[in-house]
Amino acid sequence: MTTTPLTRDELRVHLVQNRIAGDVATTREDNLFKYGLLASRMAKVMFGLEPTGRWPLDDVLDLMVDRVGVSPDRGHLRGADTIDADKTIDALDRMATHLVAAARPGSRVLLATGHPAGLLVVQAAVARALAAAGVSVLTPGAGTSYEAMTRRGRITRHVRYVEQVAVVSSLGDLNHTHSPAPMRGLLAALADAGEPPPDLVVGDHGWAGAAGQAGVPTVGFADCNDPALFVGEAEGMVAVAVPLDDNVQPQLYAPLTAYLLAAAGLTDPAAT
Repeated sequence: MTTTPLTRDELRVHLVQNRIAGDVATTREDNLFKYGLLASRMAKVMFGLEPTGRWPLDDVLDLMVDRVGVSPDRGHLRGADTIDADKTIDALDRMATHLVAAARPGSRVLLATGHPAGLLVVQAAVARALAAAGVSVLTPGAGTSYEAMTRRGRITRHVRYVEQVAVVSSLGDLNHTHSPAPMRGLLAALADAGEPPPDLVVGDHGWAGAAGQAGVPTVGFADCNDPALFVGEAEGMVAVAVPLDDNVQPQLYAPLTAYLLAAAGLTDPAAT
């Protein structure tokens, strides 16, 4: 089914109605907890980034108000929080400029997601559109493994590619992950093969953070409880961080994807 790109005003309505932006499911308590963890430099929320600034809690909250549109009210400690839909769309427009620059024959792009139940559909559409434009969509290190600590204890996870998008898998399932380890493994696999880093990484979570920390041009998606990529953007390690709820029903991202591709002058050959 063809998805006709929405206008900016139409997309804003869609984002808010479907809680991709506006009043989102991510709670204020979780947001403030994660901002505090980043201020304390807890590895599990850093996504592999190593900011040079101090980033105390107040500064993290100010940044998230500015870049994401969470509530600026210091007394708002519980309940719902927000993502400004116009900030989402502005960031999509900025992301599109990087896709335009990458959409040329000979360009090399790597796509990855830690949200296979949600954002994989967005990434897969971008991968198809870039490939149709002559871009080399990279798939290094398939089968690369790393050890992860989970609620079930230590487990081995493996990199797989689904429609040319890197994800991680264990015990036959695709996994949600924040870890920077798999991206580090893929960049190492490229180096071991004598290949340069990608010209662009499109990712989220630790996939984007590790790439940005390594100096690879990186654009990504991030929820309002994922401050690291916005700190990375503020410090110039991440080119663009798009604020959105990163785990709604995947079909709800179709209008956002169509808008992004249209802004970049790209076409998903599967959208027919």
